[in-house]
Amino acid sequence: MLGPCRPQIVLFGSSIVQFSFANGGWGATLADIYARKDADIQPSLVIMYFGGNDAMGPHSSGLGPHVPLSECKENLRKLANHILSLSEKTRLILLSCPPVNEDMFQSTTSGIFGQVTRSNEICRQYSEACIELCKEMGLKVVDLWTSIQKRDDWATACLTDGVHFSSEGSDILVAEILQILKEAEWEPSLHWKALPTEFAEDSPYDLAASDGKSTLNISEWIFHREDKWD
Repeated sequence: MLGPCRPQIVLFGSSIVQFSFANGGWGATLADIYARKDADIQPSLVIMYFGGNDAMGPHSSGLGPHVPLSECKENLRKLANHILSLSEKTRLILLSCPPVNEDMFQSTTSGIFGQVTRSNEICRQYSEACIELCKEMGLKVVDLWTSIQKRDDWATACLTDGVHFSSEGSDILVAEILQILKEAEWEPSLHWKALPTEFAEDSPYDLAASDGKSTLNISEWIFHREDKWD
């Protein structure tokens, strides 16, 4: 038996996305939240992150990932336009450049990389460029540079190596994404609570209740989650 259509959520980006399923990452958390969620029409959501590597300072050799700010912004525009051209139903959320713990980054990368310049001030500039682009294009954006730094201990609690997110950092990102999805006036809504649950009907084969006369429908149970997401 085939189930209903499931909304497709695509995470698209660099290592912040690549590592999002490790160590309590935000990708794994979203996958758990959206388990068994369906939609009558199959919408899709793309969550896109680029810019952190672009924000690294230029290397004296000319090598390395640095991309000038104006060029980075235009690259994001091209990527966003391409994604939006795929379907009228495609929704897009951009993630801006997060902050960096400069001391932690230097201590974890020294001896691995050559000359590397990565500063929180430069990250701010690239984050603001992304936010400015989203305002120009009418797109949703998570201001990671600001949201992560709302925690007083962000520099050690939210990052594992000065750049990539710990589980605490990932939780902040998940909350920001869910808030956007909850407030967005998209039809159909992509917020997890607005989507019906797959095979959610009661069944005599569910676990028997303590009264011995009924069963417990576990399709909506969320007891396994440490965080009760809204």
